[in-house]
Amino acid sequence: MLAEAKAPILYPGGGVISSGASEALTALATHLEIPVLYTLMGKGAIPDDHPLAVGMTGFWGTGFNNKTAMKADVMLAVGTRLSEADCSSWYFGETFDIPPTRLIHIDINQEEIGRNFKTAIGAVCDAKMALGAILAAAKRLYPQGVKRPETVKEIAETKAAYFASIAEAQKSDQFPMRPERILADLREVLPRDGYVVADVGWNKNGVGQQFPIYEPGTFVAPGGLATMGYGPSAALGVKVACPDKKVVALIGDGGMGANVSPFATAAVEDIAVVWVVMNNCAFGTIAGLENQHYQHQFGTLFEKDGKPYSPDFAAIGEAYGIKGYTVKSASEFKPVLEEALALNRPCVIDVRMENAPVVTEGCWNINDIFRKRGEEKPWRVWAWEETEPWRMEK
Repeated sequence: MLAEAKAPILYPGGGVISSGASEALTALATHLEIPVLYTLMGKGAIPDDHPLAVGMTGFWGTGFNNKTAMKADVMLAVGTRLSEADCSSWYFGETFDIPPTRLIHIDINQEEIGRNFKTAIGAVCDAKMALGAILAAAKRLYPQGVKRPETVKEIAETKAAYFASIAEAQKSDQFPMRPERILADLREVLPRDGYVVADVGWNKNGVGQQFPIYEPGTFVAPGGLATMGYGPSAALGVKVACPDKKVVALIGDGGMGANVSPFATAAVEDIAVVWVVMNNCAFGTIAGLENQHYQHQFGTLFEKDGKPYSPDFAAIGEAYGIKGYTVKSASEFKPVLEEALALNRPCVIDVRMENAPVVTEGCWNINDIFRKRGEEKPWRVWAWEETEPWRMEK
């Protein structure tokens, strides 16, 4: 099915990374020249600078990524739950159209097969074993491989156009900083095999969308439950497990405020994590959802005496016994980051950031939390409402 398909895609999730299947995935994509899209948790399964790496799908995916997914005639999804945000709430016409796209779904948990989309072929298997077997079969059946030069060219041109579209923001000198500039400066400073640990908000979603990851497992994020406050502690675990690697934690002020105690652990145990607090003086994502659904926000934009308010995270870090930096201009950030990484000791960098939303091309209809079963929304069609109407009767 894959080799003979006109527009196939590979779709790895976090299971590909955790099973150590990235090498087999990349080899399969290369041999059959199949574009690779991925979930948030699958980011890093293939290097983002690989010519067949397209990017993340779903709510935070780009328009090209979602269109590439929609036009696929065959999709091999491995190690993924095909979850809501990655699949634009499972709506037709947003990210996936399954069917008519034929889905091959491989996962180690049998409960995931056919759970969210109709499956043409399902297999319960470890991702590494499955991709290894498929790769071996592809090499045996197509020893010369398959060439799709127009596909490779389109991916290269579209990725270049996307990064050109955000180049101005990535170079902006405005302060509070543009989040795109923070990510771009970090990518320039962080080694190729350095680790990025995210929390929730811009730091997670922006990295998924526009921050290149080159090695499997070097992007660590709270996918699934999206727990605010995860990142500060998770970064300690990453550094303890990989003491020779650089580890940077990107945390919003909300997540950092929820969990500052890792500063104490880092100070006592001398764990050289660098926390970058992307400080927009807000619970930015929640404020955006409030505005979208209720046309106002409450308790999510922090002010005092008419000015944005935030604790001084650099001072908090110093109080715990770690090095604290307060960035006061966009031009200061990169040198401060370089210095903090070179110190090889725990540091926190507090940088004010514009409270700007991540640009989204997919959808995430979180308001369906309040939707009554069977309530009509004529501009949306659930994937299963046409193929499995019995679900509406529950």
